[in-house]
Amino acid sequence: MTSIVFASSNPGKVRELGELLKPLGLDVIAQGDLGVSDADETASTFVENALLKARHACRETGRAAIADDSGLEVDALNGAPGLYSARYAEHAGRGSGDAANNALLLEHLAGYTGEDARRARFRTVVVRLRHVDDPSPLIASAAWEGHILEAADGTEGFGYDPLFCNHDTRESAARLATHEKNRLSHRGKAVAELVRLLREER
Repeated sequence: MTSIVFASSNPGKVRELGELLKPLGLDVIAQGDLGVSDADETASTFVENALLKARHACRETGRAAIADDSGLEVDALNGAPGLYSARYAEHAGRGSGDAANNALLLEHLAGYTGEDARRARFRTVVVRLRHVDDPSPLIASAAWEGHILEAADGTEGFGYDPLFCNHDTRESAARLATHEKNRLSHRGKAVAELVRLLREER
């Protein structure tokens, strides 16, 4: 197995990525396990933030790194929470963490009824840098369509999964087994594309 740093401190993401990259012979190490702090996400797009995080991990560890930036886009909220999905409640001064984010999202969608009015998607961009000055990063992206439920449902996954009814299986993402979520999700699709690019590179 070849190790690669994942520029994330989110245990759910680290676990998912590790499962997705294992068949390629890549052992994913969370940057926090190497003493690397989170990078400042100061960019205005998912791809730019992912590159910022990957460069930070490369610089701090001297290793190749993978990073992602992802978020939930709700049409009725003009694409929010978007780039601020992980810090949605925190930006509003309403606490932090998954429970606070989910509560605020439901509050903002109060009065919106029906699938069309609550349409949403998860979007992710995944990048791989060989080193901090890599001029040709590998970049893959994908989206997962669905809508926001009126109440949480399911206990699997993390983040907004309990509120996201995916339109592949017509159920909450938090009801999916890990292998099924990896096959269907935005992150799973983006990493599958990254794996394809890595195989081509090899």
